[in-house]
Amino acid sequence: MTTFANATVSTVAPRPARSRVANIALWTLQVLLAAVYAFSAFGKLSAEAQNVAGFQAMGIGNTGMYIIGTLELAGAIAIFILRLTVLPATCFVALMIGVVTLTLAIGGGVLAVIPATVLVVAAVVAWGRRDSTRRLVRDVTGR
Repeated sequence: MTTFANATVSTVAPRPARSRVANIALWTLQVLLAAVYAFSAFGKLSAEAQNVAGFQAMGIGNTGMYIIGTLELAGAIAIFILRLTVLPATCFVALMIGVVTLTLAIGGGVLAVIPATVLVVAAVVAWGRRDSTRRLVRDVTGR
């Protein structure tokens, strides 16, 4: 009886590097997201009257406004740390889902277009930078 060992040599082709154009586009979107959230955070952290009134009306109060403003500013900064980019981008997606839902619930209709656009941009950044998250998880877990 003859036994043959099936030895298969697996060669995994290296993944092509992300194109230069795609990388520039992602960085551009990251800068835009950071600007949107830094501007939004500034209004909350400086307690602009419109923000204070809005948070009071929602029942969140000033403490909630300051917490959200701080988180937005932290996300605007973290979006530039390539290894962490997906984390704030994913949080921005979750936040914008809530904003779009709330805007539609209060009858905003057309007003939901702006947060929906920010939602799409955040989702594109999260998807486009997903490889950096894989590397981060691999480095942290050792797998």
